[in-house]
Amino acid sequence: MADRRDSAHTAGTRAGLDKRPADVAAMFDRVARRYDVTNTVLSGGRDASWRRATREALGARPGQTVLDVAAGTAVSTVELAAGGVHAVACDFSQGMLRAGAARPVPKVAGDAMALPLADASVDGVVISFGLRNVADPDAALREFARVTRPGGTLVVCEFSSPTWPPFRTVYTEYLMRALPRIARAVSSNPDAYVYLAESIRAWPDQAALAARLQAAGWADVSWRDLTGGVVALHRGRRPAD
Repeated sequence: MADRRDSAHTAGTRAGLDKRPADVAAMFDRVARRYDVTNTVLSGGRDASWRRATREALGARPGQTVLDVAAGTAVSTVELAAGGVHAVACDFSQGMLRAGAARPVPKVAGDAMALPLADASVDGVVISFGLRNVADPDAALREFARVTRPGGTLVVCEFSSPTWPPFRTVYTEYLMRALPRIARAVSSNPDAYVYLAESIRAWPDQAALAARLQAAGWADVSWRDLTGGVVALHRGRRPAD
């Protein structure tokens, strides 16, 4: 839990690790203008390959409907829509959705813990680098199961724990030292990236997240490491009722 004094001191620039939804949404509103370019710089250009890997893991077929939760500016949604898939962008940051208004995919404002969709209404759900920012990730995982048809797929693309210990140490140093410095050069709200670094460091590793997917009712849960475990793709199936 973040120190309340620290949260108060940084109010208006970044959220705290208590992840109060209004604070997180407001923080993303303020980073929206340069969010995409900042992500490309901070990932060393790997963000595009992570989006492709997420689409491939989902395996949606033409004509199927998928929901992209925490879609931000809808860059990831455009990737998911390749090949005739009906992909819908959903985010609770109005600023992010406005920043991606020109992207040719449907968009809806919504909270991951209370999606504005009917039960069993989509064939798959994707959330990329967003589950970590939800106040109650377990509630969100259950909500994703609610809106997914039996047999449908969930893919969670999220920062994780590098598998090689020496690299893990270097990566942690990058998160806490280099990432905020780079963000100061390219982001419209660099203080927000201090929160992002802290939230990545506090996030569970691959096995722990897999266990949480299973506890939320997802079956056949597996994961695949990308970039040495900097990112992990977790995949689950909505079982038949």
